[in-house]
Amino acid sequence: MALFGIMGRRDMPIRGEGVFLRPAEMRDFAEWSSLRERSRAFLTPWEPIWPADDLTRASFRYRVRRHAEEMARDEAYSFFIYREDDEVLVGGLSFGYVRRGVSQSATLGYWMGEPYAGKGYMTRAVRAACAYAFQKQGLHRIEAACLPSNEPSRRLLERVGFRHEGYARSYLNINGQWRDHLLFALLETDPTPPGKPAPCDSRVGETR
Repeated sequence: MALFGIMGRRDMPIRGEGVFLRPAEMRDFAEWSSLRERSRAFLTPWEPIWPADDLTRASFRYRVRRHAEEMARDEAYSFFIYREDDEVLVGGLSFGYVRRGVSQSATLGYWMGEPYAGKGYMTRAVRAACAYAFQKQGLHRIEAACLPSNEPSRRLLERVGFRHEGYARSYLNINGQWRDHLLFALLETDPTPPGKPAPCDSRVGETR
């Protein structure tokens, strides 16, 4: 079984249908900070409160370093999502709380820039990332949670094949408040829903 920490960046980028994913680098700062700032009002209801220095270069440098260290320790894996035809950054996706041993599971998180929401990019990115996690990295279970009021996120998870498994009270602190969440999970043995993911393609190569 291949582990994230062993495979590392040799398996990047992750390619899906019209999108690709790779870890963040310092060269991405300007595009990332611009997209996040333009999407601030759109993202605020669904995310933890942003630190005051969140969009600074220093904060981004720390973010890139922390993500690389988490990947090296096989703890979490964070990627930026790019549109394939013009290599424009559209959002981000992560597998956090990686648990090995008898669990082989992780927790999925994602965000989408407002200009690109509702266009299918995240659906394709999640499909590609989950296929990669199962086929290349040996995960058995991927968990996800969303606010009950976040209908687009709920539809996305169900469209990709996640199943609703429960309801967690006061689960995460979102926008300054402890909020209840719906709990979902996808197993490597679950049937592929309509609109199946493209075969996992993690060819090595320059993406920009």
